[in-house]
Amino acid sequence: MKKYLSFFRLRFAMGLQYRAAALAGVATQFAWGFMEIMIFRAFYRADPASFPMSFSATVSYLWLQQAFLALFAAWMMENEIFDSIVDGNIAYELCRPVDLYNMWFSRSIATRLSRAVLRCFPILIVAAFLPKPYGITPPASPGHFLLFLVTMILGLLMTVSLCELIYILAFFTISPAGLRLMFDSAADFFAGALIPLPFFPEKMRQVMELLPFASMQNVPLRIYGGSMTGYEMQKAVFLQVFWLAAITFTGKVLCLLAQRRVTVQGG
Repeated sequence: MKKYLSFFRLRFAMGLQYRAAALAGVATQFAWGFMEIMIFRAFYRADPASFPMSFSATVSYLWLQQAFLALFAAWMMENEIFDSIVDGNIAYELCRPVDLYNMWFSRSIATRLSRAVLRCFPILIVAAFLPKPYGITPPASPGHFLLFLVTMILGLLMTVSLCELIYILAFFTISPAGLRLMFDSAADFFAGALIPLPFFPEKMRQVMELLPFASMQNVPLRIYGGSMTGYEMQKAVFLQVFWLAAITFTGKVLCLLAQRRVTVQGG
């Protein structure tokens, strides 16, 4: 365990060095967040009673989405890992006396956390002081806030597990470009990154909520705004735990299979 904590600390410290990139990201996310809020505001003004979430809950969802983008964005994968698989440098990783899956997992969590730490506080602070109804509102209750923190951790682990699965599947492809494109598109759509899941038609939403992508950002952000009932929250947490265990187990099995079949420069 100590070696994986060392990987985590090194990668986390390295990620904190990119402060200029974080400031650029904050500016971009402010612009994107305001644009999304203005679009939703136009629709809410037309017929506010027809929407499944209150406007304040939707605004909080969007600001939290921007603040914690680095935690849940599936497309924020490590190019370094893909490059090592394609060019054969993965051989150096395989020589280390560590579990490849656990090493990548700890590195990925550290990378996402370091990016989120640099970006989330400026966004949350500014969003909290924006005038109503354009600013983030407090959580629905203290209980909702505690469950939001728990589900956010589970959502982060779920996101990393899915990305780990894509890294490992890259062993079985000539180029990971197509695999990444399909995964990024599916994750953004089914996780509620483009449109919150409650805005989809009822039958479609019910199916989407059962998929592993919904266990990423959809669950914690909706819990914060209070747009889920008690039963829905229990079901969502159960699905998060179930999919996390299933995806992690699948990733570990495929990782072992990939390491047995990998060929580096014909050796």
